[in-house]
Amino acid sequence: MWRYGDAPDADLPPPRVDVVYYLRFDARVKIGTSARPRQRLAAIRHDELLAFEPGDRARERERHIRFAALREGGEWFRADRDLLSFVADLRGDTDPWHAYARWIGDAYRARG
Repeated sequence: MWRYGDAPDADLPPPRVDVVYYLRFDARVKIGTSARPRQRLAAIRHDELLAFEPGDRARERERHIRFAALREGGEWFRADRDLLSFVADLRGDTDPWHAYARWIGDAYRARG
């Protein structure tokens, strides 16, 4: 187990942490998933990263089903009040990238 301030071995591959991401572009929200969100989000045109939540394709599918009435095509959904409220609750007061960094740290610690 690492103590506070210790760095993991550079030879260790980073842990896999899947996230469901919520991106706003104009009046739409994309709900997608990635294990490498920095690379994925760099490839998608968007105005704002709204939130992350831990989860894989199963969680993404749950969100697509929940907001199916708002689907505008593919993984894009109309940014209505219910969806934006849900995403705001997920985000809370934490920057999504800070939350992601915490989850990565937790995954390193779980390796023991």
